[in-house]
Amino acid sequence: MLVDDQNLIRQGFGYILGLQSDMQLVGEAGNGGDAVKLAEELHPDVILMDVQMPFMNGIEATRRIMERQTGVKIVILTTFDDQDYVLEGIRAGAVGYLLKDAEANDMIEAIRSAHRGEAIYRTKLASGALQEAIASAPPLAPANAQTLKLLEPLTEREQEILQELAYGLRNEQIAAKLFITEGTVKSHVHRILQKFGCEDRTKVVVMALRGGLAK
Repeated sequence: MLVDDQNLIRQGFGYILGLQSDMQLVGEAGNGGDAVKLAEELHPDVILMDVQMPFMNGIEATRRIMERQTGVKIVILTTFDDQDYVLEGIRAGAVGYLLKDAEANDMIEAIRSAHRGEAIYRTKLASGALQEAIASAPPLAPANAQTLKLLEPLTEREQEILQELAYGLRNEQIAAKLFITEGTVKSHVHRILQKFGCEDRTKVVVMALRGGLAK
C-alpha cells in the first residue's frame, strides 16, 4: 500500500511497483487518517508511508496501524533525512526509513527486505538512531520480565548473530564476518525471530539490548 499526499509521487511509485512481477499495489491513501482506515480494510503486507501529510502525519498513522496490525511492515518514505523522524519511526513500529530521492532499485529492494522482516535504516543520519532509541527507552520493569522469556534458549551461534544484528549489520555483512553463507544467516535470523516471538529484526534488537542479551 502506498501513502503520500502528492498524487504525482503516488503515480510515479505506483508505476515502478507495477513493473515488479512479485508485487501488487493494493491501495493508495493521501493522508494518515485514510491510511489507517484503508490498512484495516486491505491488510497489506508492506506499506510505504510518507511523513508530512494533512489530517494525520505518517508517524502517527504508523503507530495506529501497528496497534491494530502487528504483522504489517511499514517503511517510512520521506524527503527529510531527519534523525528525529527515524527515532519516531522506530518507536512507532516502522521497519524501514528511506529517502524519496533513493534509486528505484533501492526502494524495490527495501520493500522486499521489509517483507522478509529485515530493518532498513540506510540514510546518513539513521546509523545511530536505533541505539539512541534504545538508550532513551525506559528499562524493563520487573513486572515486565516475561517480555524477555524466549520460547527456546538461543544457541551460541544465534547469540553471536543477535549481537551482529545489534551492531546494525545486514545479512550479507554478517555472513562475510562470520565466514558462513547468507542463507545460513537468514535461517538463524528466522529462528531468532521465532524464539523472541517477534516478526521483525528491529523489535528483537530493541528487546535484546534493553534486556541485556546484546550490547
